[in-house]
Amino acid sequence: MQAAVYVGHGHVEVQTLPVPEIGPGELLVRVEACGICHTDLKKVEHDLLPPPRIYGHEMAGVVVQAGEGVARFKTGDRVVVLHHIPCRDCFYCDRKLYAQCEVYKRVGVTAGFAPAGGGFSQFIRVMDWIVREGVIAIPDGVSFEDASFVEPANTCHKAAVAMDPQPGDVVLIQGQGPIGLMFTSLVARTGATVVATDTMPERLALSREFGATEAVDPRSTDVPTLLQRLTGGRGADMAFIATSVRGIVEQAMTASRPGSKILLFAQTSDTERIELSGAGICKQERILLGVYSASIDLQAETARLVFSGELPVNRLISHRLPLDQIREGIRLALHPDGKSLKIMVLPQRLSA
Repeated sequence: MQAAVYVGHGHVEVQTLPVPEIGPGELLVRVEACGICHTDLKKVEHDLLPPPRIYGHEMAGVVVQAGEGVARFKTGDRVVVLHHIPCRDCFYCDRKLYAQCEVYKRVGVTAGFAPAGGGFSQFIRVMDWIVREGVIAIPDGVSFEDASFVEPANTCHKAAVAMDPQPGDVVLIQGQGPIGLMFTSLVARTGATVVATDTMPERLALSREFGATEAVDPRSTDVPTLLQRLTGGRGADMAFIATSVRGIVEQAMTASRPGSKILLFAQTSDTERIELSGAGICKQERILLGVYSASIDLQAETARLVFSGELPVNRLISHRLPLDQIREGIRLALHPDGKSLKIMVLPQRLSA
């Protein structure tokens, strides 16, 4: 099979590798679509994990082999494959902090080498604990591309539930890439007013279609002043930070009211530093909230939102690339322009 292998120093190479072998309780899945996610890009760009590895975790495909003891799936089934599933029985799982569970942190899908998702390859081995709870059947009529959004949509859904916007709230969503646009859609569904910011006109136009009442470029619009105007001088009730550009958290603080909630969603790098006023948090009673990865409790409902089209993920796909053009996909994702949103890799297609 062909696979895009991270070989170190920020480089990915398409190589020919053996198709993974599976054991009892496992599945072999032919990958039909895998989205490029910025968490994988950070691992490649900053050499966060030792090579070789095959990344890619927003995956959908077809079962080609079921291991001994697998009863729920058979050859030919169309499935979404998640790469993390918690144990449900530890200190963190009892508190529903699933992303902190040691079992959850173990990646349960590989295309070879140390497990890292494996979606940037033509076949993946799905390990037994993932097969039990982390494989979802795709309904007829739903494309592999749309289905591959179940995992990233779950992360957004989890954050939106944690923030709990209410009808009448005014919510600032900073960044209107694929994640920010999913936030915009999810928050607008609650009856809250969404104020979206981005520097790309094309993304701002799309954010209005996804439910934003206001969509502005923070370079030309004074965002805190806009929020004060919309709220009678108070400021935003909450802010979702869906980008990690310098100064973005500080802007969320300035644009939000006392007692507001501020979600840090894109701040995943250990090297990132944020300097804030302690009094702005303590005296003004703000809540800074970090939310990371997916929740198994929301898995079924998120899949329903994606499969039904209520969350219009198909509109987020800007590029569909064969596996051997993955380096171009990585470049587009790292350096987006007005035409690029979600970059979809189609491993069964090869242009060479």
